[in-house]
Formats: sequence, structure tokens, C-alpha cells
Amino acid sequence: MHPLDPLKSTEVRTAVEVVRAQSGLDETAWFETITLDEPDKAELAAARDGRAPIRRAYVCCYEPSSNRTMRGIVRLDDGELANWEHVEGAQARIVPDEFVLGDEIVKADPRFVEACAKRGITDLEKVLIETWAAGNFGDEAERGERIAFCHCWVSNEAGDNPYGRPIANLHPVVDLRLRKIIRIDDFGVVPLPPDSASIRPTENLRTDIKPLEITQPEGPSFEVDGYGVKWQNWHVRVGYNLREGLVLHEIGYEDKGRLRPIMHRASMAEMVVPYGDPTGGNFRRNAFDTGEYGIGPVLDSLKLGCDCLGHIHYFDVCAHDWHGEPYEIKNAVCMHEEDFGLLWKHTDARTGKMRAVRSRRLVISALSTIGNYVYGFFWYFYQDGTIGVEIKATGIPFPTGIAPDKESEYGTIVAPGIESHVHQHVFSFRFDMCVDGEANSVREVEFEAAPVGPENPHGNAIRIIDRELESELQAQRETDSARARYWKIVNPKAKNGLGKPTAYKLVPAANTLPLLDPQSPVAKRAGFMFKHFWATQYAPDELYPAGDFPNQSAGGDGLPAWTAADRPLSETDVVTWYTLNFHHLPRPEDWPVQPVVYANFHWMPDGFFDENPALDVPPNDLK
Repeated sequence: MHPLDPLKSTEVRTAVEVVRAQSGLDETAWFETITLDEPDKAELAAARDGRAPIRRAYVCCYEPSSNRTMRGIVRLDDGELANWEHVEGAQARIVPDEFVLGDEIVKADPRFVEACAKRGITDLEKVLIETWAAGNFGDEAERGERIAFCHCWVSNEAGDNPYGRPIANLHPVVDLRLRKIIRIDDFGVVPLPPDSASIRPTENLRTDIKPLEITQPEGPSFEVDGYGVKWQNWHVRVGYNLREGLVLHEIGYEDKGRLRPIMHRASMAEMVVPYGDPTGGNFRRNAFDTGEYGIGPVLDSLKLGCDCLGHIHYFDVCAHDWHGEPYEIKNAVCMHEEDFGLLWKHTDARTGKMRAVRSRRLVISALSTIGNYVYGFFWYFYQDGTIGVEIKATGIPFPTGIAPDKESEYGTIVAPGIESHVHQHVFSFRFDMCVDGEANSVREVEFEAAPVGPENPHGNAIRIIDRELESELQAQRETDSARARYWKIVNPKAKNGLGKPTAYKLVPAANTLPLLDPQSPVAKRAGFMFKHFWATQYAPDELYPAGDFPNQSAGGDGLPAWTAADRPLSETDVVTWYTLNFHHLPRPEDWPVQPVVYANFHWMPDGFFDENPALDVPPNDLK
């Protein structure tokens, strides 16, 4: 077993036994997280020399009787619990079991039954109640307790869309610790919208789609050893944890027989979805899907021909429920090759000789269903050394009810009686860099038009501005398409064939900034949103840009707090963070289920190689 392999079910059970025996928690306590405590860089280096580190599990528990969130480390080899601590003021993530609990609590309360009856709803079996994290809006009645702010719907008649008929203005507020409703926020009755269309119709389907076959009769080009992968000079290790879901480790490229490191670790470390309607209870619609709920427990079990096409290799992972009982997610991570059009081409007009080389890419992906939305996390590895990162978003845009005679002020009417509010999907990606080693620096590159003058008489000169970002405060940057701005991580001590430092550059694509007031409650908890690019000096406990426990936090944690130290970034162990903001005003075409939308960016070699590393890819006509 490799030190970075995800925990097995036997290891999860061992961790549970150790915590139950040694932590002092009472019988009310449950498990938020049992996941691999990743070995540090020194341990991994020792493992490469044949000295395997002790396997450890990170464990976080919540004890309702004392309202305490506890965490520590279980040494799986010798069954010892270490560093066990109470995290003052922290609330553990809301786990899937609490979604079930919240639904049961609300439906058993006569006040909710009465509120539904006022709206003509008597069959509570058709009612969906989602137990959303409450955030922190300064409500004294909620301070210090474990609060959920709920949203409600009635399923459509087809039974395939639980969000088909929104119950507007009805929001039970639940104390999950005491297991009771503390109040119901009812902002007035709005008629239920008409029945919603089926999202899985079986009639009137298209009949003119012919089969499209993707075959690899000689098998795939990749090699798999456990969770380790080799493909077209790429080396990468697939990882997993409960919070981030899919994680990639030890990304490197084999160049002329030498494995050159690029990234030690890469993940989507946090995401937040703030909604833009300030009315009623809608202002509380914001979700830190990673930090408040967790991506890992709700990864989809992928299916060939539906989620993935071609010759597929699947990776299974192990999650657990709040009792600590493990369960396997089969086919949680999908890996396959894709044809990606032309890689490069040239035709000699004099001789007529032509060479066209087709591109293929390795795709490593996972999909997660989090309530109404489905997010696909796709990592692409290309033959020319490029790494692509893409989010694919689908599912059901968050719907609420609206009176028939009203227009939507902060969204779109997507169907009769249904509006969906403007919102943003903000993803923070973390990259622990090691470009040809760990002594890296950070540079920003942008361009400007030179003024017309003696040195630029024809007005065509473009100046290249390449400057070092020497400290963490300097490295808080925004994209600027007018200046074609990008950032690169360089190794000043590693030189390419031209004598220049080797580097990888982060190339943004479409992006935007948050439209929240920086002092708003959501913005205080998600300060990372306000810069597209951050760089920090590596620290092993700085993993999540909104802090370890964003659930009900007052904010200020994570990247804003860490970078206040303004640590130097020159020739050191650098971590970069990229904020990808997908702005979404839903359309009628997004209802009742949204076609996939895409948001992406790339890492590209920039002097990392001496020349095009894909010159050795053979054209198809030579095969």
C-alpha cells in the first residue's frame, strides 16, 4: 500500500474503535470525518527510500451533549489517539445523516404541518426539506448552537423532480443538537406553481441518434498500479478525502528518462455559492459545499455509457456514515483517454508535404451530487505537458416560488410560478507546487501597448511586463483580460536549454469577481473570493481557503488571515490558489434540468521544456 492511498474500510473501523475507546466522548457523539492524514513531505521522501510512514487517520467528531467539535489523529499501526483537542467555537460540517434528521424533525412539528396546510399541502411524503447550513448572520438566538436553515419543495407528479414545486417563503429553523424546531420563518403564502415537467421522460424521445462507438482494441495507453498512474510521460497519483473528494498527488512529467516534479498536491479546496436575492429568507441561500457539507461522501457511483465513454478504469473509495460505519463508493473516480482533435500540424506549401498529429488527453474525473446541483470535477493531462482543470455543472437550478402576477427582480422566471435567482459558483483550487523541486518563486506576466514615439513610430509595439511577486500580499491578484495577465511558478535554480528558469504558467479563462459587499456576512466567511490568484508559503495546516470550520463561523479565517503575515515567496515552498467564479443567471432552458455548463483554466509549461515535448507523437498515417 502506498502512503497516499485512501483509507480502506478496515482502517476506518480501526479509527472508530480507537476514538470510542480513548477519546472520552459519550454515546451521543458522531463522526464528521475519518479520512487519511496525509504523510508530510519528509515522510514521503523517506517512503521513496523504502521507509514506509505510519498510516494515520484524521478524525473529527461532534458531541451533541456538550456541543463540542473534537479532532485528532489515530495512529492506525499501533492504535493510539494523538493530538485530541476541542476546537473552541467550531461547528463540524453538516453530514448527510443530518439532512435526513432535519427532514424528520420538521415534518414531526405541528407548526410546520399547519404552515403546509395553509398552502393546501397535506401529503408530507411529497415534501422535501433540505437542511442547509445556517451561516452566520448575527442572530443572537442562533449563536453557539448547531443551526440549520431549511428550504422546502413539493415533488412533481412524475416523482422524479423533488424540487419541482417550490414552497416559497417557508423556512423552518432547526437546532440540530437539540433536535427541535426553534422557529419557522414564514414570509407569506405564495400559491404552489403548476406541476413541473418530468426530468426523465420516456415518451417522444428522439429517434435519429445513431450509435457512436469509442473503442481501443489494443487496450488503453495508461498503466495503473493501485492508485498510481503512468500515461504518455505523465505520472500522477489519485487520492481522496471526505472533504475535498478527488485529490491528485505527485504530478510529474518524465522528460528524457528523468521524472520532473510539477505539483506535490492539487485539489478543489473550497467552493461557495452565494445567491443574490435579499428578500424573505432568500438572503440565507449560500452554500460552502466543501467546508460545510463535504464533497467526498456524495460522490456519484459512475456508470459506463452514461458518465464515461471508452475504455474506462475506475477507482473505488471508502466513505462512512455518522456512526463511523464505512461504505464503499464504487466507480467514484473515472479515468480514460479522449481524442482531442489536432495536436499540431504543418503543410509545406513548396513540397506539399504535410504532417498532422492528433491530440489525446487523459481524463481523471469525479461527479458529486450535492442537493439540487451536480458538479463534475475534471482534470486533463495533455501530451504537450498542459494540465487542464474544468468544472461541469448540471442538475436543477435552485428554484423558489413566485406569485403569478409578479416579475422576478433578482432572477429569472424559468417556468410558470417558478423563479431561480442570480448566483455565483465560486471555486478555490489549491496547488502545492514543486516545479523541478520546491525552491520556487512567483511571477506575474502581462502586456501593454507602448506609446507612439521614436522607438515605436508605427504604434505596434507591445511591452512585456514580467515581475516577481515577492510576498503574500503582493501575490493577491485579479485577472485582467485587457492586459492578458497570467502567473507563472518558476524555479530560479533549474535552467532550460536556453539558460532560463523552468516554469509552469497558470492561464485563466472566463472569470468574474463577487458582487457581494465585502462586509456582508457571506463575504466575511469567504474572503478568498475577492482575489483570483493567491500565493502562500507552504504550511502543512493551511489546506482550506475559508478555514478549517466555516460552518457558522464569523469569518476572517483562511487565506485572508494567513497572508496577513506577508511571508516571502522567493525560492521557497510555494502554494498557489486560483479562484474560479462562474456567474449564473438561470434561463428557461435550464429548467427543469440544466444542460452542462463549463468553467475552466489551464496550467501550461513555459520554458519547462527545451522544445515542443510532443514532437515524438506519431501521426496516424504512420501507424
